[in-house]
Amino acid sequence: MKFSIQQLKDGIQSGDKRLIAKAITLIESKKSEHRLQAEDLLKEIMPLTGNSIRVGITGVPGAGKSTFIENFGRLAIANDKKVAVLAIDPSSAINKGSILGDKTRMEELAREENAFIRPSPSSGFLGGVANTTFETMLICEAAGYDYILIETVGVGQSEVLVSDITDVFLFLKIIGGGDELQGIKRGIMEMVDVVFINKVDKDNLQKAKNTRLELKRALDFIPAKEKDWKVPVLLGSALNNEGLDEIYNKIDEFISLKKKTERFDIIRKQQSEKRFEYWVQEYILNMMKRDESLEEAYNQHKKNASALVSNPSTEAKLFVEKFLNKD
Repeated sequence: MKFSIQQLKDGIQSGDKRLIAKAITLIESKKSEHRLQAEDLLKEIMPLTGNSIRVGITGVPGAGKSTFIENFGRLAIANDKKVAVLAIDPSSAINKGSILGDKTRMEELAREENAFIRPSPSSGFLGGVANTTFETMLICEAAGYDYILIETVGVGQSEVLVSDITDVFLFLKIIGGGDELQGIKRGIMEMVDVVFINKVDKDNLQKAKNTRLELKRALDFIPAKEKDWKVPVLLGSALNNEGLDEIYNKIDEFISLKKKTERFDIIRKQQSEKRFEYWVQEYILNMMKRDESLEEAYNQHKKNASALVSNPSTEAKLFVEKFLNKD
């Protein structure tokens, strides 16, 4: 690494986008020496984190997430806020790199001095987020970004896992895009805090209003995620900057409510605990693979599972027992 931990920390604090990007690259690296350096960096910046509003934005492909983020981000900047965008691209199955390249789709926002956009490949990680999204978010918080917008890949119901790392979960929906069933799936609707029906114009306004009524009815059957908060279903067009002010105000209102009831800090702590559990599993598996005898056993049990010699969960249990009983 060309830069020391102190240089990266100083660069992050000063808002140097080049060094912020270098720090995130370090966080994303899977090399063991880089992981150690990343841990040192995260330890240094932790006192600087926690002051942003973390917004998860989801919706099926074509819902207009990138356009929404670009124009919502510019609105936040116009309100004297700094905005970081973590755009999680689906990964190429061949080279594991990003396919969509969101930075090229948010050209105007990318030119803003108070905006930072980081496309990251999901690398096959479930939940529509990259496995280091949480840590990347901490880097952006330490750099002083007020809003961190996390765009998920929008590939299905598993993407609701993004709610585990955000303060607000926003669901974008469109009319006639084949996502009506997706919109009322209980798994997603239990997670949402705000719904925005996008791409509304005079030609589909009545359909949009009918869809809003449909979604509100569906939400009535779901227990409230937050006390005293009724999930708003808003209409508008991100492309035409219609309805974005209302979204901005609703997010502010929702965060204020969570802080007033002290739920904000409680949920943040729960999210950190979930990240702890995730990394415990990652590190244990990596330790197992570094041990030659265990690696051999791991590969054998994995082979047994793939060949259906026995149930995969049984093979996993047998392997873990060998690990725990090893001297």
